[in-house]
Amino acid sequence: MSTSAELTKKVSIDFHGTQLTLESGWLAKQAHGAVLATYGETTVLATVCGGPGRPGLDFFPLVVEYKEKAYAAGFIPGGFFKREGRPSAEEILVCRLIDRPVRPLFPDGYRDEVQIIVNVLSSDGEHPADTIAMLAASTALHISNLPFDGPIGALRIGRLDGEYVFNPNRDQQKDSDLDFILAAKKDAIVMVEGGADSVPEKEVLDAIYNGHEEIQKLIAMQEELRELVGKEKVEFVGKEVDQELVDKITSFSKDRIVEAMNIPEKAERKVALKAISAELKESLGEDYEERGSEVGNIFHEIENQVCRDKTLKQKVRLDGRKPDQVRAIECEVGRLPRVHGSSVFTRGQTQALATVTLGTSSDAQRMDNLEGKYEKTFLLHYNFPPFCTGEARPIRSTSRREIGHGNLAERALSRVIPSQEEFPYVIRIVSEVLESNGSSSMASVCGGSMAMMHAGVPIKDAVAGVAMGLITDGTDTVVLTDILGDEDHFGDMDFKVCGTKDGITALQMDIKCDGLQRKTMEEALTQAKEGRLHILDCMTKTINEANIEVSDFAPRITTIKIKPEKIREVIGQGGKVIQGITKETGVTIEIDDDGTVRVASTDGEATKRALEIIAGIVEEAEVGKTYDGVVKRIADFGAFVEILPKTDGLVHISELAAERVEKVTDIVNEGDEVKVKVIDIDRQGRVRLSMKQVEA
Repeated sequence: MSTSAELTKKVSIDFHGTQLTLESGWLAKQAHGAVLATYGETTVLATVCGGPGRPGLDFFPLVVEYKEKAYAAGFIPGGFFKREGRPSAEEILVCRLIDRPVRPLFPDGYRDEVQIIVNVLSSDGEHPADTIAMLAASTALHISNLPFDGPIGALRIGRLDGEYVFNPNRDQQKDSDLDFILAAKKDAIVMVEGGADSVPEKEVLDAIYNGHEEIQKLIAMQEELRELVGKEKVEFVGKEVDQELVDKITSFSKDRIVEAMNIPEKAERKVALKAISAELKESLGEDYEERGSEVGNIFHEIENQVCRDKTLKQKVRLDGRKPDQVRAIECEVGRLPRVHGSSVFTRGQTQALATVTLGTSSDAQRMDNLEGKYEKTFLLHYNFPPFCTGEARPIRSTSRREIGHGNLAERALSRVIPSQEEFPYVIRIVSEVLESNGSSSMASVCGGSMAMMHAGVPIKDAVAGVAMGLITDGTDTVVLTDILGDEDHFGDMDFKVCGTKDGITALQMDIKCDGLQRKTMEEALTQAKEGRLHILDCMTKTINEANIEVSDFAPRITTIKIKPEKIREVIGQGGKVIQGITKETGVTIEIDDDGTVRVASTDGEATKRALEIIAGIVEEAEVGKTYDGVVKRIADFGAFVEILPKTDGLVHISELAAERVEKVTDIVNEGDEVKVKVIDIDRQGRVRLSMKQVEA
């Protein structure tokens, strides 16, 4: 029997100062392709398996699963069951990063089952596993027998002090002014995802193409490993086209489809196309009843070509717009009276209702993953109900699409959020898509930006987003601004660009054609900027700066600083003191280890009272200041008076009155309320008080 050393084949390179290794042959040998990828001390195992397709299936059933194992970072999962459960939002986002670039690289018409499973086995906390997972998945597909037209390389691009950093570590990511994940074939970029600090378009493009050059090293590694362990690829032969049937369907329906495609309104166009399809099936008769799926595919392909021809040859889009024209926009804020901030952004047949809720630090989302434990203070959640497209279907848990679109919008807006020191609130945006015909995630960006301004969040600048498209036949190319849902489906690119007037804050690009020239991408980014500036102009006519005050229904947060050694006194034994303050005033109090105290309430008087109580607790005696005190103890030589919580001072018998005092009790007794002046505090913190100097 062969040993692991004999079976294992590996290739390694030094990739920007860190060892990168791809190996296969020993682990998961029954999978159709299995690769162990290690970068630094982060290790992932990617496996792929194929299976027969299900009868009647009219789509490619590719499934991608990505799982972060707690043992990889050396901790035990929280919760009652102590094992990994349903995927987190972060894991779903990585699934999408793997799925989007590899799915188009399978042959058209391929309907066999394909499953990609990536497990993170080791995490060093420095090198993120997402791009390593993408690389491992591509390599596993490339060495397998599946008909995958790869490989692709994947990396992260950052920029520090004007210099590009490839696969930056966690600390470098935090300080980088741009952060993009790039996936590409040898001769074509296939996916870009990321954000930036309002970086100009040209600089973003330079970063992308610099990354493409570096990806060549990663593609070469995969080719080398395939030479060592690659399996012979299964030859996929698509179903033979029945030309007689194609001609029949084309003859019957093409002119009618052209006429239907001239209907600008989506719902009416959809009804017309359904009617043509129904008439077609009726005209074909019983001979084709069992070939419904085949008929539908041919009909759909004619729709596709009619749509593309109309745009390419006539330079007119489905709804009658010019290629660079943005749909009519209408904006409003303050539609909902009780929420902390709200806006409605409508662009054509796409409409998003965005709401903002302001909370205290106790509302922050606690995260516990391979990166460690941390808190998120800015959240954006995107909801896409069925009624927004005029459909009736079950509502289940949040879909992967909703998580992905929400993450894109969150990334776009996170770049303009004020710091916690400047605005100590947890901010949650919820975008309810009320109507959708393309670009609902970009509508969420626009609506979210306006809603934050309405809520009084002092964002650095307004942010807008626009979805770009592309249709090309290899000779003619048309770039489309603000694409419709059908244009996304029929087109060759889905390119979402978000940003301020100064530059890009987020970017997401998926390319379906073989590749784009840099000139075409420059044109797309330039056209996207023009569209974005137009949208920003419409938005700023509705609201152009953040409201000075937050909503009456939002908590007012007042921040003060106390000495860290005084924290214990404010909290009290077992929390009795702080609980007493919150019970008396109804406020929320949060205290950081550095002595930062935040008092939050919608009642200004309650906040004032709570601050007075806290100030009284932490206040220290000051020489020359007069206090109202209570006599706590009598001694022969004077009286001990409490002037502040846990702060007593001695009024010597000689300081009780201007005249000579024989007995202390001639002047004061225990429990008496007296006015005293601090006349001295010695090195040991002992306080000397005087009553006679107050009288004087």
